Amino acid sequence: MDFYHTPTSCSQATHILLREARFEFRPHKVDIFTRTLEDGSDYAQVNPNGYVPALMLDDGMLLTENVAIIDWIAGQSPALIPDGKLGRTRHLRLLAFLTTEVHKPFIPLFFLEDEAEQARLREILGQRFRWIASKIEGDYLFGDRFTGADAFLYVMLRWAAMVGLDTPGSFEKFIETVERRGSVKAVLAAEGLQPLCAAASPLPAT
Repeated sequence: MDFYHTPTSCSQATHILLREARFEFRPHKVDIFTRTLEDGSDYAQVNPNGYVPALMLDDGMLLTENVAIIDWIAGQSPALIPDGKLGRTRHLRLLAFLTTEVHKPFIPLFFLEDEAEQARLREILGQRFRWIASKIEGDYLFGDRFTGADAFLYVMLRWAAMVGLDTPGSFEKFIETVERRGSVKAVLAAEGLQPLCAAASPLPAT
């Protein structure tokens, strides 16, 4: 399968989950501003919407939208779905919250120059991160099982660090635990990024 992504973007969550599920895939970096691939070809020929992530399955079917792709990967590797009653539904609930209530407000925060609007968005995001922090049940959002929602949350916490947004201190342990996972180390190395936690050692780039 072919995986289309942009380092540091929301596609990083899918990247982590693909490695977590130990799928074999061909990664392709996308410039989302010019909508081109590394070889200069038009990414719109792959995904007409022009954004990432996108996953082209071996049968030619194209999957888009982070939540849908993460849910599909988790469906192929049930260990990535929470245990218990309505495990998949509980997982989708948090994925939906992260993509609509956290991911979306972040986008204008990266580009807005209006200080009042920036302050408003920071307050909204702060409230939402506090709500998520209250849902952590152990090492991860659903106890001791790492899921796609954890991967997505980790990426949003990286975004928070990028814009200097304060988040609950309880996330420090979460970040350290996530960054000790082999899948996350491999993704950070592949995307040329450093871990947020000094205790986590990055792998050499491959």
